[in-house]
Order: sequence, then C-alpha cells, then structure tokens
Amino acid sequence: MLLFLFPASFFILMEPGNQTCASEFLLLGFSAKSEIQFLLFGLFLSLYLVMFIGNLLIILAVSSDSHLHTPMYFFLSNLSFADICFASTTIPKMLVNIQTQSKVITYAGCLSQIFFFIVFGCLDNLLLTVMAYDRFVAICHPLHYTVIMNPRLCGLLALGSWCISVMGSLLETLTVLRLSFCTNREIPHFFCDLPEVLKLSCSNTLVNNIVVYFTTSLLAMIPFNGIIFSYYQIVSSILRISSAGGKYKAFSTCGSHLLVVSLFYGTGLGVYLSSAATSSSRTSLVASVMYTVVTPMLNPFIYSLRNRDIKGALGKLLVKMGTLKDRDVVGLS
Repeated sequence: MLLFLFPASFFILMEPGNQTCASEFLLLGFSAKSEIQFLLFGLFLSLYLVMFIGNLLIILAVSSDSHLHTPMYFFLSNLSFADICFASTTIPKMLVNIQTQSKVITYAGCLSQIFFFIVFGCLDNLLLTVMAYDRFVAICHPLHYTVIMNPRLCGLLALGSWCISVMGSLLETLTVLRLSFCTNREIPHFFCDLPEVLKLSCSNTLVNNIVVYFTTSLLAMIPFNGIIFSYYQIVSSILRISSAGGKYKAFSTCGSHLLVVSLFYGTGLGVYLSSAATSSSRTSLVASVMYTVVTPMLNPFIYSLRNRDIKGALGKLLVKMGTLKDRDVVGLS
C-alpha cells in the first residue's frame, strides 16, 4: 500500500549506471507449498484487518470525543496512525504476492519499502518516548501539567518525531543507491529488510553498515534511555505517595503505556537476537511477524481494555455508527 506512494522516479534518477542489473528482487516468504500459502494468506489478512480496524477505531474515538482532546490521547492517536502505516508497509505487498503466486518486488518498490519501514518503526519509537515524557510530567509535575504540555509543545513533539524519522530513514535508504546487485537477489523474508538486502550486494557495504549502526544506535538508544529515565522518575514519585490508593491511581495512568513499551522493545529485541543468534530464516521470520503485525494489532486492545475513557468513547462511536444501542454503552464503560 504505502510502498507505492514514494516516487519511483526518485530512485531511478539516483541509480548509478552499474545498477541496471538489479531491476527486481525475490521475496521468498514463508513457504512454497500452495496449501500453506492459502493458510498464511487467511492468517495475515485476518491479523491485518484486526490491526487496521482496531487502530482506526482508536483514532476515530479520540477525534470524535472532546473529553479525549488531551496530550495523552493526541499522542495515542498518532501512535495508532503510525501502527497502521507500519504494518501497511509490508503486509499488503505480501498478501498480493501470495494471491498472485509471485515473489517479485521491483528495485524501486524494495527501496520504498525499506524507507517507509524505517520511518514508521522509528516514529513508533519516538512517539512512545514522547508519551513517556507526557506521563512523567502528569505524575511528577501534576500542577504544571497543562502549562508544560500545551498544544504548541504537543504539536512540536509530534512534528519533531516525524521529521527525525524521515531524516533517519533517508540517511539509511539513500546509501543503498551506491550498491550494485548483480548475482543472487533472493531475500529470505516477506519484505525488503535492510540487513538482508545489504547481504545481497556485491559492492563494499562498510559505509552502509556504519550508517545503519550509527543511525540505529542514535534513534533507538536515546529514546530508550529517555523512557527509562522517565519511568525512573515516575516510580520514584509514586513511591513517595503515602496512600496505597494514590499509588495505584498514579500507576494505572501509565500501566497501558508501559505494557506497550515492553511489547515494542521486547519484540524488537527478539528480531535482533533471532537474526544474530541463528542462521535459520524461519526463526527470524516469526520474530519479524511479531514485531511488524502482532504488536501493532495488540496496541489498541491494550489501551482500550485498560482505559475506561477509551472504552466509553468507543461505545459512543459505535452507537453513532449504529453498531450498538445506548444501553450497551453503559456495559462498555
């Protein structure tokens, strides 16, 4: 879906002369057996639809309910949009390939997929960091929350997350243009994963590896450390609360975010460890599915099931859509 949005002419104009032999790549995916392919198509289509509808409902609920026009839910709706785009970068193309029994992806399409995958993966990371800062201000500086987290700052934080994600992705993607791919072009994955693409190059990839490690370290470790610092301050503030009820109320405001952060970094770490510790492509594929599909699918459930405001807004939204009756909204709330 999204991989077709990036102008292919941009990559064609940037290609050096010796790049013409790499006109396409082959995405090997999971299995060559037709009966397995049929099951995979149904499974991934179901996961994608659940993910898409769940995150879309979060966005519509936040935008339609004035009570949810707060910094926390503003960033949550941005996270839901990023999750939709993140999964849409890879899954629709995989579903098309399964349906048409084709494993081909063009050179421009592959680079577009790499670009958008990094953009929205990085955006997820940065938005989770911003949400951690929002919870830090809400719990550690509650009297100054509305002053600090004003609409202008929220807009700048969201815009900054987008700009940093795009610049970081461009830095990693543009360095691929200097490479040539003249021999094996089979990618043992269901999408164009940058490390796998670099392995296929017959050029020197030292510069690419340096750029990838530098950019990844910068855009992953700094936000992660920011989240750790925020929660260190949050836990310290909660422990200073005398009443047990006050501690529970304070912690419940960030419980969903902490669970999403754990899921995001846990699956991301699983992808890294599976690719580094084993040569089995199947193990790496399963870990990547968890990271690219399952995590974005679970995020709406985590926030809606643990959040009374979201459940109430979803109930009102479904009533407007004619899916539920008014009496059912009381049960949701």
